[in-house]
Amino acid sequence: QINIANATRLGLQWVFQVGDLGQFETTPIVVDGILYGTGQSNRAFALDARTGRPIWRYQRNLPAQLDLCCGRVNRGFAILGDRLFMATLDAHVIALDRITGNLVWDATAADYNQGYTFTLAPLVVKNELIVGASGGEYGIRGFIDAYDVATGRRLWRFETVPGPGQPKQE
Repeated sequence: QINIANATRLGLQWVFQVGDLGQFETTPIVVDGILYGTGQSNRAFALDARTGRPIWRYQRNLPAQLDLCCGRVNRGFAILGDRLFMATLDAHVIALDRITGNLVWDATAADYNQGYTFTLAPLVVKNELIVGASGGEYGIRGFIDAYDVATGRRLWRFETVPGPGQPKQE
C-alpha cells in the first residue's frame, strides 16, 4: 500500500486510487500521454500520464453471485485506433471509446452461471480481437474466440476441450 507520505519519500510524482481492494494484475497502456488501465472487479480508467489526473472511469456492474477461483482480477486492455477492448469477469467482451470511456459494444461470450469467466488481457490481431475462457476449475469447456473489432460479432470459436462424442484434436 502506498500512501502520500511514502509516495513523496519514494520520489513518485502522483498516486491513483483504483477504488477497490484486492489483487492488481494489469499492465497499463500509454498512448499520446494518456495511461489506460484496468483494475479488479472490471474497473477501467484513463489518466493523464504526467499528472495522474483522472480523465474517465468505467465500472462494469457484475452479478452478485459470481464464482471465481482466483480473485476478481482483470489483466488489461487491448487497443486498436480509438477503441479499448476488455474481457470481463462475467464472460463478456466489450469495447470502450478510448477518449470518453463510453461503451461502444458488448458481446456475451458465455454463461457465467456455468463457471465461465475472463481474466486475461485480450489480443488484437489485424481486425480480430482474440480472447480465451477462464474457469477450468469449474468444469467448463475451454475455448478461444475471435470478435470483429468494429461490431463485436463473434467470428469464430476454437474449442480447446473436445465435447462429448467428439474426437480429440491434435
